[in-house]
Amino acid sequence: MLVLMLVAATTLQPCLFASARQLCRTHMVRTGKVFHVRQQIQGDQLYFSSMTSHLIKHPCKKNIALYLGRRLFFTRDNFRSSLLPLSIPTSMKAGLPEVTSAHIAGSVLLLVVSRKVYIYNYEANYWNTSIGIEHPVSHVSGDNCCYSGHPFCVDISNSVFAYLHGDQISQTNIYFSNNGGFRYQKFAYEKQAELVGSLGGIFYFHSLSQVGLLLIDQGKARFSYSEHPLNFSFGLPFDYNGTLNILITPGQKGILIFWFERSLLLSRNSGQLVYPVQVKEGPHTLLSSISEANVTIYSVAANEYELAVLTRENNLYYGSLGILSTSLIKFTGQNIWSQEAALMFTDVGRVEILVPLSDPVFPAFDFEKCPVNIQAILMDPQLQVDVCKVELLQGEFDNKMYTIDMNSELELTALMIPRPGMSLVPLAMVSNPHSLGLQAVIYEDGYTYDGNTRHRLLRPQVLENPERTWPWPSPQNISLRQQHHWGRADPNFTSSIKRPTSSTITLDIANKEISCVDLKPLTALISVGCDQEKKIVIQNEISACYNGILDPVGLQDNYSYVIERDAYDPNFQGQKASEDLVVHYHYEKLGCPHLVYYNTPWKPVVELWREGKFQEVIQAEFVLLEVNGLFTYTYSLTANTALCRSQPQNWTTIMSDAGDKGLFSWNRENYVSCHDPDNNAPLMWPDVPYQILGGPTANKVIFEQRNGIYIFYISIVDPYYSYCHLETTFSVYVYGAFPLSVIPTAVIIIPLVVMLLSVWLVYAIPKLLHTEKGLRFKSFWAHLCRRCRKACFRGGN
Repeated sequence: MLVLMLVAATTLQPCLFASARQLCRTHMVRTGKVFHVRQQIQGDQLYFSSMTSHLIKHPCKKNIALYLGRRLFFTRDNFRSSLLPLSIPTSMKAGLPEVTSAHIAGSVLLLVVSRKVYIYNYEANYWNTSIGIEHPVSHVSGDNCCYSGHPFCVDISNSVFAYLHGDQISQTNIYFSNNGGFRYQKFAYEKQAELVGSLGGIFYFHSLSQVGLLLIDQGKARFSYSEHPLNFSFGLPFDYNGTLNILITPGQKGILIFWFERSLLLSRNSGQLVYPVQVKEGPHTLLSSISEANVTIYSVAANEYELAVLTRENNLYYGSLGILSTSLIKFTGQNIWSQEAALMFTDVGRVEILVPLSDPVFPAFDFEKCPVNIQAILMDPQLQVDVCKVELLQGEFDNKMYTIDMNSELELTALMIPRPGMSLVPLAMVSNPHSLGLQAVIYEDGYTYDGNTRHRLLRPQVLENPERTWPWPSPQNISLRQQHHWGRADPNFTSSIKRPTSSTITLDIANKEISCVDLKPLTALISVGCDQEKKIVIQNEISACYNGILDPVGLQDNYSYVIERDAYDPNFQGQKASEDLVVHYHYEKLGCPHLVYYNTPWKPVVELWREGKFQEVIQAEFVLLEVNGLFTYTYSLTANTALCRSQPQNWTTIMSDAGDKGLFSWNRENYVSCHDPDNNAPLMWPDVPYQILGGPTANKVIFEQRNGIYIFYISIVDPYYSYCHLETTFSVYVYGAFPLSVIPTAVIIIPLVVMLLSVWLVYAIPKLLHTEKGLRFKSFWAHLCRRCRKACFRGGN
C-alpha cells in the first residue's frame, strides 16, 4: 500500500505543477437545443472584413456585446446562450453583407455594411438606414457615457462620426450625428483643406473636449485637434505600420490603444503622445515593445483599468492601465488561441476567451468560454510579482459625475491606507488640464486598528463663488476649478472660457504593483458647463396683491386683460397693432405681479438659486422683453450715456439674425458687449436706447403713462457668469399713471383762456373806473349814451 501511495504521489506532482500554470478551464455554452426545432436565419448573413476577430462590449450595459469574425453574433446576456449569426434583412438592400466597422451607441447597434451605415435597434428589434450620408463611408466612431442621465452625458453617447478610412484628408467627406447615428450632417473641420495625408480616423475626445483627426503620411501618423489651444499644433508623430485598430477605453479618460499584428501602442492623453507598450517576458526581462517579443497579436481587449492581448503563439499578456506607465506581463502554459477566438473583460481582473462553435444540426452557434482569473495567476511564485502595497483606496466620488459651472469649485474626498511599513505615492491627474485645474494636499488622518496610517484627501462639495472662501479653512483639500480662474496658467495654454468643456479626474497610486488587480483607480467625470440645478428668481417683495390693487383669487379664476392696439406690436417692431389683444393671465406660472410706479425708473432684482437655496443677487448683464409685444416702456440710458465703445446690440438686430431660433434668442452665446475693446462695430447711432441692464451700467426701465400688467422675458446674457441659459418670465403691474385724455387739446385750451380772460375783466374793470382815465372813459361813454338817446328821441317824433 505504501509503495502505491509513493507511486501515486510521484505521478501527481507534474500534474499539479501543470494545473498551477493552467490559465483557464474551458466550458461550452449550449442552450435551446433540447427539441429538434430548426430556426431559420432571416436575411443576409453578415461577416467581418478583418482577418482577426474583434469583440465590442457595451461599457454601460455589461451583458450587451458584439462579436465580429467570419460571422457576427450579438448578445444581450453576455454569450450565456446559443445564438444565430446576425443577419441584415434583405429589404435593406445592403448588397455585399461585409461589415467594416461597428459601434454600440446607447440602445442601437451601428454597422457599416457595403459603405453605408445601418442601424439595428436591438430593444425594438428593427433595422433602419442612417439619413444624411451622401458619400461612401467605411468606419464609425463614438463613445458611451455611463455616469448618469445628465444631458451632457447623453450628448456624449449620441455623438457619432462616419468617415472613409484612407481617403485624402483635404478632400474627404466627414459626417457627424448628434442623435446616436440616426441622422448625419457634413462635419466642417477647420483648415481641413490644408492638411496633408490620408485619413486614419476621426474621434470625439470628450476627455479633452476636442475632435481629433488622425493624419497618416509616409509611414507616420499624428493627430490634429479642432479647438484652442491644441489647434495650433499637432500631436507628436508615431510609426504607423499596417492598418492600426484604434480602441478608445471606456470612462472618458483619454486612453487610446493602437494595435496591429506586430504593433501595440498606447496614449494617455488622447493621442498627443503615443508610445509603445513595454513587455515583461520574465522576472528580469523587459522589452521596450511587443514587436521585440516576436509574437503576432490576434485580439485585444480593454476596460477602464486593464489591458489584455491574445497572440497566435498561445500567449496571453495582461497589464494594468496605470496612471503613469503600462507594461504587459506574459502568461503561458495552455493552448488558448484559435482562428475564431476573441478576448473580453467580464469584470475587473476577469478575462474571458470566447470561441463560437458551429452545430451540425442546429443553425444556432454554441460558445466555448475560457475564463481567466488574473489575480489567481499573478499569485504564482514563478512570476515573482511583488505584493500589492496598498490595503485600501476608496472615495465617494468614484464612478460619479459632477458639474463645475463658471465661478464654482468642487472638492472631493478619498481615503488611502498602505500596508504596514510601505510608502505610497498617490497621484491625482485631470485629463484636460487646459480646462480644469486642481490643487492637492494629502494629510495623515489617524491610524487603523492594526497600526496602519490613514491618509485622507478631498471632500465632496460644490462651492459657488469660491473666491469668497479664501483663505482656505484647512490645508486638507484637493480643489478643482476652471484653469482660467486659478490664474496660474498662460492664456495660450487654457481653453476658451466661453466654451463648455469636460475632464476626468483620476486618483491612483503611482508606484502601484500589477498585483493590485482589485484596487482600481478612483475616477470621476467633471463637466465644466451648465449646472442644471441653477435657476433665476425675480425678487417680489412688494406685489400688486399685497397692496390690494389686484385680487389673487380673481387672478386665479381665468383672469384676462386687454392690451390696446396702440400699445403693442405682435411683430415686436414698435408699430401699432390693428386690433386689441386679449391676454389670459397664467397665475400658476407668474404668481402675483410685482408692483411698479410708472414715473420711477425701475430695474428688477434678479436672484440666483441652486437646489432650492438662495445663492446671491445677480449683478451680471441681462435683457428684458415684454412677451406680448408691449412697447410702452424705454430705457434711462442711451448708447452714448452708457459709454459704449461700439454700437450696442438690441432686440431688433437679435431678432433679424435669429432665423429659426425663435424670437427670444438673446443669450450668452450671441451677446457682444459694447464695452468690449475687441468689438469693432462703429458707434453710428449714439442716441438709441441702451437695452442691456445690470453689469457696469446703472441702466433702468422707464414706463410710459399707462397702467396695467407687463409680462417680461428675462435672459442673463453675460457669457462669463454661467454656462447655463438662465432665463425666466415674470410679471409687473404698473400703477399711478393718469388716463390719457381723448379730447383734442385745442378744445380744452380755448374755453379755458376765455374763462380766465373773463375773470380778469371782472376784477380789472371796476378798479380802472376809479382812476382819472377811468373817469374820463366813463364820462365819454355817458356823454355818448345821452347823445344816442336824443337822436333816438328825435327820430321817434
